[in-house]
Amino acid sequence: MIAQLVTRFAAGLRFPVLFALVAGLFLLDVVVPDLIPFVDEVLLALGTLLVGSLRKRRGDMPPPAAGSNRIK
Repeated sequence: MIAQLVTRFAAGLRFPVLFALVAGLFLLDVVVPDLIPFVDEVLLALGTLLVGSLRKRRGDMPPPAAGSNRIK
């Protein structure tokens, strides 16, 4: 269920592989201990949010499927 939500979210991103890489680094960084607590976790979390906020441009998105009931 969570994997489906993440996959659907990543499909709308301009750089889904980059988002996955930064999110993976964040999860790895949370597990590995460090000298200055929480500094690198905060920076990686902000980086993940930044990459996650990069959406596809309207020109890059495929046209909507025929019969879709989207309200704009």
